Amino acid sequence: MVAVKRVLDYTARVRVKSDKTGVDLTNVKMSMNPFCEIAVEEAIRVREAKGTDEVVAVSIGPRQAADTLRTALAMGADRALHVHTDAEVQPLAVAKLLAAVARQEQPQLVLLGKQAIDDDSNQTGQMLAGLLGWPQATFASRLELDAAAGTALVTREVDGGLETLRVTLPAVVTSDLRLNEPRYATLPNIMKAKKKLLAATSPEELGVDVAPRLQTLSVEEPAKRKGGVMVASAAELVDKLRNEAKVI
Repeated sequence: MVAVKRVLDYTARVRVKSDKTGVDLTNVKMSMNPFCEIAVEEAIRVREAKGTDEVVAVSIGPRQAADTLRTALAMGADRALHVHTDAEVQPLAVAKLLAAVARQEQPQLVLLGKQAIDDDSNQTGQMLAGLLGWPQATFASRLELDAAAGTALVTREVDGGLETLRVTLPAVVTSDLRLNEPRYATLPNIMKAKKKLLAATSPEELGVDVAPRLQTLSVEEPAKRKGGVMVASAAELVDKLRNEAKVI
Protein backbone atom coordinates (compact mmCIF):
# COMPACT_ATOMS: atom_id res chain seq x y z
CA MET A 1 0.00 0.00 0.00
CA VAL A 2 1.35 3.39 -0.95
CA ALA A 3 -0.03 6.77 0.14
CA VAL A 4 0.01 9.74 -2.24
CA LYS A 5 -0.86 13.39 -1.67
CA ARG A 6 -2.04 16.14 -4.01
CA VAL A 7 0.01 19.28 -3.37
CA LEU A 8 0.91 22.60 -4.94
CA ASP A 9 3.31 21.85 -7.80
CA TYR A 10 6.92 22.52 -6.83
CA THR A 11 7.36 24.79 -9.88
CA ALA A 12 4.37 27.00 -9.01
CA ARG A 13 4.74 30.35 -7.29
CA VAL A 14 3.31 30.32 -3.77
CA ARG A 15 0.97 33.21 -2.98
CA VAL A 16 -0.30 33.95 0.52
CA LYS A 17 -3.94 34.99 0.84
CA SER A 18 -4.56 38.65 1.62
CA ASP A 19 -6.17 37.74 4.96
CA LYS A 20 -3.12 35.59 5.86
CA THR A 21 -5.26 32.51 6.55
CA GLY A 22 -3.33 30.26 4.18
CA VAL A 23 -1.97 29.80 0.67
CA ASP A 24 -4.02 30.84 -2.35
CA LEU A 25 -4.64 27.76 -4.52
CA THR A 26 -6.86 29.48 -7.11
CA ASN A 27 -5.85 28.49 -10.67
CA VAL A 28 -2.56 27.06 -9.39
CA LYS A 29 -1.03 23.89 -10.83
CA MET A 30 -1.30 20.90 -8.51
CA SER A 31 0.55 17.60 -8.74
CA MET A 32 1.64 14.56 -6.77
CA ASN A 33 3.98 15.26 -3.87
CA PRO A 34 7.53 14.43 -5.13
CA PHE A 35 8.31 12.20 -2.14
CA CYS A 36 5.08 10.31 -2.82
CA GLU A 37 6.20 9.74 -6.42
CA ILE A 38 9.33 8.10 -5.05
CA ALA A 39 7.21 5.91 -2.77
CA VAL A 40 5.02 4.84 -5.71
CA GLU A 41 8.09 4.01 -7.79
CA GLU A 42 9.55 1.91 -4.99
CA ALA A 43 6.26 0.05 -4.51
CA ILE A 44 6.19 -0.79 -8.21
CA ARG A 45 9.81 -1.99 -8.09
CA VAL A 46 8.95 -4.25 -5.16
CA ARG A 47 6.14 -5.79 -7.21
CA GLU A 48 8.36 -6.15 -10.28
CA ALA A 49 10.91 -7.97 -8.09
CA LYS A 50 8.11 -10.40 -7.08
CA GLY A 51 8.10 -9.01 -3.54
CA THR A 52 4.34 -8.50 -3.73
CA ASP A 53 1.45 -9.29 -6.03
CA GLU A 54 -0.32 -5.94 -5.91
CA VAL A 55 0.24 -2.24 -5.31
CA VAL A 56 -2.67 -0.25 -3.90
CA ALA A 57 -2.47 3.56 -4.00
CA VAL A 58 -4.42 5.58 -1.44
CA SER A 59 -5.10 9.32 -1.36
CA ILE A 60 -7.10 11.51 1.00
CA GLY A 61 -8.66 14.78 -0.09
CA PRO A 62 -11.16 16.50 -2.37
CA ARG A 63 -12.52 15.29 -5.69
CA GLN A 64 -9.38 16.42 -7.53
CA ALA A 65 -7.26 13.95 -5.52
CA ALA A 66 -8.61 11.28 -7.87
CA ASP A 67 -6.39 12.79 -10.59
CA THR A 68 -3.35 12.16 -8.39
CA LEU A 69 -4.43 8.55 -7.98
CA ARG A 70 -4.79 8.22 -11.75
CA THR A 71 -1.17 9.33 -12.02
CA ALA A 72 -0.15 6.59 -9.58
CA LEU A 73 -2.14 4.06 -11.63
CA ALA A 74 -0.46 5.27 -14.82
CA MET A 75 2.93 4.79 -13.17
CA GLY A 76 2.02 1.17 -12.47
CA ALA A 77 -0.14 0.85 -9.34
CA ASP A 78 -2.75 -1.90 -9.72
CA ARG A 79 -5.73 -0.21 -8.09
CA ALA A 80 -6.52 2.86 -6.04
CA LEU A 81 -8.67 4.04 -3.15
CA HIS A 82 -9.81 7.64 -2.74
CA VAL A 83 -10.85 8.72 0.75
CA HIS A 84 -12.99 11.67 -0.27
CA THR A 85 -13.22 14.66 2.06
CA ASP A 86 -13.30 18.41 1.53
CA ALA A 87 -12.29 19.05 5.13
CA GLU A 88 -8.79 20.07 6.17
CA VAL A 89 -6.93 16.89 7.10
CA GLN A 90 -3.92 17.24 9.36
CA PRO A 91 -1.20 14.59 9.83
CA LEU A 92 -2.92 12.81 12.73
CA ALA A 93 -6.19 12.55 10.80
CA VAL A 94 -4.34 11.28 7.73
CA ALA A 95 -2.54 8.66 9.85
CA LYS A 96 -5.83 7.51 11.37
CA LEU A 97 -7.46 7.21 7.94
CA LEU A 98 -4.49 5.29 6.51
CA ALA A 99 -4.51 3.02 9.57
CA ALA A 100 -8.19 2.25 8.97
CA VAL A 101 -7.49 1.46 5.32
CA ALA A 102 -4.48 -0.69 6.27
CA ARG A 103 -6.62 -2.74 8.64
CA GLN A 104 -8.98 -3.42 5.73
CA GLU A 105 -6.34 -4.08 3.08
CA GLN A 106 -3.87 -5.97 5.33
CA PRO A 107 -0.72 -4.95 3.38
CA GLN A 108 2.69 -6.29 4.34
CA LEU A 109 4.35 -2.98 3.55
CA VAL A 110 3.09 0.61 3.64
CA LEU A 111 5.19 3.16 1.75
CA LEU A 112 4.87 6.93 2.15
CA GLY A 113 6.89 9.97 1.23
CA LYS A 114 8.91 11.17 4.22
CA GLN A 115 7.06 14.50 4.07
CA ALA A 116 4.82 16.63 1.88
CA ILE A 117 6.23 19.79 0.32
CA ASP A 118 3.19 21.88 1.26
CA ASP A 119 3.34 21.64 5.07
CA ASP A 120 6.65 19.77 5.56
CA SER A 121 5.22 18.14 8.69
CA ASN A 122 7.11 14.81 8.41
CA GLN A 123 4.70 13.20 10.87
CA THR A 124 2.24 10.93 9.07
CA GLY A 125 4.48 7.88 8.60
CA GLN A 126 5.59 7.86 12.21
CA MET A 127 2.05 8.35 13.51
CA LEU A 128 0.75 5.60 11.23
CA ALA A 129 3.33 3.11 12.54
CA GLY A 130 2.42 4.05 16.11
CA LEU A 131 -1.31 3.61 15.51
CA LEU A 132 -0.80 0.22 13.85
CA GLY A 133 1.89 -0.94 16.27
CA TRP A 134 4.16 -1.77 13.31
CA PRO A 135 7.93 -1.30 12.93
CA GLN A 136 8.96 1.83 11.04
CA ALA A 137 11.97 2.90 8.99
CA THR A 138 12.00 6.56 7.98
CA PHE A 139 14.08 8.48 5.40
CA ALA A 140 14.84 5.31 3.44
CA SER A 141 17.52 5.64 0.75
CA ARG A 142 17.55 1.90 0.00
CA LEU A 143 15.01 -0.88 0.50
CA GLU A 144 15.57 -4.63 0.17
CA LEU A 145 12.49 -6.74 0.78
CA ASP A 146 12.76 -10.40 1.77
CA ALA A 147 9.16 -11.54 1.56
CA ALA A 148 10.07 -15.17 2.26
CA ALA A 149 11.72 -14.25 5.56
CA GLY A 150 9.10 -11.63 6.32
CA THR A 151 11.66 -8.84 6.77
CA ALA A 152 12.89 -5.69 5.05
CA LEU A 153 16.41 -4.26 5.10
CA VAL A 154 16.32 -0.47 5.03
CA THR A 155 19.24 1.91 4.66
CA ARG A 156 18.53 5.40 5.95
CA GLU A 157 20.55 8.59 6.02
CA VAL A 158 21.34 10.03 9.45
CA ASP A 159 23.53 12.93 10.56
CA GLY A 160 26.54 10.68 11.12
CA GLY A 161 26.29 8.75 7.83
CA LEU A 162 24.18 5.71 6.96
CA GLU A 163 22.15 3.50 9.26
CA THR A 164 20.84 0.05 8.28
CA LEU A 165 17.75 -1.39 9.94
CA ARG A 166 16.11 -4.78 9.60
CA VAL A 167 12.38 -4.59 10.29
CA THR A 168 9.83 -7.38 10.43
CA LEU A 169 6.79 -7.19 8.19
CA PRO A 170 4.26 -5.68 8.17
CA ALA A 171 6.07 -2.37 8.43
CA VAL A 172 5.88 1.32 7.52
CA VAL A 173 8.67 2.84 5.39
CA THR A 174 9.00 6.48 4.35
CA SER A 175 11.04 7.42 1.29
CA ASP A 176 13.90 9.88 0.97
CA LEU A 177 15.09 11.58 -2.23
CA ARG A 178 17.87 9.10 -2.98
CA LEU A 179 15.69 5.99 -2.80
CA ASN A 180 15.06 5.98 -6.58
CA GLU A 181 14.27 8.02 -9.68
CA PRO A 182 10.52 7.87 -10.44
CA ARG A 183 9.51 6.75 -13.91
CA TYR A 184 7.40 8.81 -16.28
CA ALA A 185 3.91 7.64 -17.06
CA THR A 186 3.79 6.65 -20.73
CA LEU A 187 0.77 7.35 -22.93
CA PRO A 188 -0.23 3.65 -23.18
CA ASN A 189 -0.08 3.34 -19.39
CA ILE A 190 -2.11 6.54 -18.98
CA MET A 191 -4.79 4.99 -21.18
CA LYS A 192 -4.65 1.72 -19.25
CA ALA A 193 -5.00 3.60 -15.96
CA LYS A 194 -8.48 4.74 -17.00
CA LYS A 195 -9.64 1.12 -16.85
CA LYS A 196 -8.10 0.32 -13.47
CA LEU A 197 -10.23 0.23 -10.35
CA LEU A 198 -10.46 3.50 -8.43
CA ALA A 199 -12.74 2.94 -5.45
CA ALA A 200 -14.01 5.66 -3.14
CA THR A 201 -14.82 5.86 0.53
CA SER A 202 -15.08 8.57 3.19
CA PRO A 203 -13.85 9.25 6.73
CA GLU A 204 -17.38 8.58 7.98
CA GLU A 205 -17.42 5.12 6.38
CA LEU A 206 -14.03 4.39 7.90
CA GLY A 207 -15.21 5.61 11.31
CA VAL A 208 -12.50 8.27 11.66
CA ASP A 209 -12.89 11.73 13.15
CA VAL A 210 -10.86 14.16 11.03
CA ALA A 211 -11.58 17.30 13.06
CA PRO A 212 -8.45 19.52 13.12
CA ARG A 213 -6.40 19.48 16.33
CA LEU A 214 -4.28 22.46 15.30
CA GLN A 215 -5.32 25.99 14.38
CA THR A 216 -3.41 28.14 11.92
CA LEU A 217 -3.18 31.66 13.33
CA SER A 218 -1.38 33.37 10.47
CA VAL A 219 0.52 32.57 7.27
CA GLU A 220 3.06 35.12 6.04
CA GLU A 221 5.69 35.27 3.33
CA PRO A 222 9.30 35.18 4.54
CA ALA A 223 10.97 38.55 4.94
CA LYS A 224 12.89 39.73 1.89
CA ARG A 225 16.64 39.45 2.19
CA LYS A 226 18.60 42.66 2.46
CA GLY A 227 21.28 43.46 -0.06
CA GLY A 228 24.84 42.45 0.70
CA VAL A 229 27.79 44.78 1.12
CA MET A 230 31.40 44.55 0.02
CA VAL A 231 34.11 44.82 2.66
CA ALA A 232 37.68 45.92 2.10
CA SER A 233 39.38 43.61 4.58
CA ALA A 234 38.98 40.68 6.92
CA ALA A 235 39.16 43.04 9.86
CA GLU A 236 36.17 45.01 8.55
CA LEU A 237 34.25 41.75 7.99
CA VAL A 238 34.87 40.64 11.57
CA ASP A 239 33.84 44.08 12.83
CA LYS A 240 30.52 43.96 10.94
CA LEU A 241 29.81 40.40 12.05
CA ARG A 242 30.47 41.37 15.67
CA ASN A 243 28.87 44.81 15.88
CA GLU A 244 26.16 44.85 13.17
CA ALA A 245 25.09 41.23 12.63
CA LYS A 246 26.03 40.32 16.21
CA VAL A 247 26.73 36.71 15.28
CA ILE A 248 30.16 36.55 16.92
